[in-house]
Amino acid sequence: MRNKFSIAVVGLALVWVSSTVAQSQGPPAWAYGTSSVAAPAAAPPSAASSEPPDTTLKSVPGSSLQFTRAQISNPLGPADWFPNDHPPMPEVVAHHGQNPVARACALCHYPNGKGRSENAGIAGLPGSYFLGQLRDFRNGNRRSAEPRKANTNTMIAIAKSMTDEEMQQAADYYSSMKWSPWIKVVETDMAPQTRLTPAGLFLSLDNGEKQPLGQRILEVPENTEAAEVLRDPHSGFIAYVPVGSIKKGEALVSGGGGKTTPCRVCHGQDLSGLTAAPGVAGPGAVPGIAGRSPSYVVRQLYDIQKGTRNGTSTALMKAPVANLTEEDMLNIAAYLASLNVQANP
Repeated sequence: MRNKFSIAVVGLALVWVSSTVAQSQGPPAWAYGTSSVAAPAAAPPSAASSEPPDTTLKSVPGSSLQFTRAQISNPLGPADWFPNDHPPMPEVVAHHGQNPVARACALCHYPNGKGRSENAGIAGLPGSYFLGQLRDFRNGNRRSAEPRKANTNTMIAIAKSMTDEEMQQAADYYSSMKWSPWIKVVETDMAPQTRLTPAGLFLSLDNGEKQPLGQRILEVPENTEAAEVLRDPHSGFIAYVPVGSIKKGEALVSGGGGKTTPCRVCHGQDLSGLTAAPGVAGPGAVPGIAGRSPSYVVRQLYDIQKGTRNGTSTALMKAPVANLTEEDMLNIAAYLASLNVQANP
């Protein structure tokens, strides 16, 4: 009887260990904007249709323009609150180019290229690198290690729908603007309670309650309404990071910590990237990583390590990420996000 009981206990322990290992091997939910908690049931169609659409005109600080919610979130031509902030947008950025099923680049990445934590800030990336990434999406060399990361799949579909000319136009446009960080990094043990949008964006709750941060980065908009409703490209983000993570990240970025290559070897002394000859995507076209979204940075490190992000420019990153733990990735991202450095396209 004791033997049977012991075997049962050992069996349960093995199941628990296997489950724990499986969970630790999965993509970090905080970086990918996913949750193991089931989403609330959708409202019945009758209830959803009973509420009329919000047609009131919205405003944001600093802009003289006004738009309705439908105009703000129009995938084929979203609102541009600050048209003087950027060069004239090509058709593929402002609307949808030649493919009516595609989305305007400006919808997710904003006209100024700032992007949000669930997608990417793309302003200031070298044009040749930018072009190479679009081609990697198109050719199947770039996908997410988290199958539930829906907007990565959307990006793949968009890239496949773009013409070579449209890709070049988008690359020329976003690479023409310098990156200026808009993420405030706060080291803390406690962070706001949040909810998760279907797009994978964490939003602070209005109740003011805190939750233990644990071993993760929680990246939220400074102003929930400005990000979720108004899509204000002047309203930035706050990244709550574990206490001590910035210093640990600095050691890895600057010296490698015996695990990786110092980031400045390839990304430049100020980590703002390196340019390359026109039309070249490879070792000479290196993206800026200072002041960028820490959630995005961790996703890319993880995707490269797991082999779901490939391509010519990614090959050089395979060795540097091979021995990094998720904690290392977190620390690196926390330090990089804390740097107030402008890109040099």
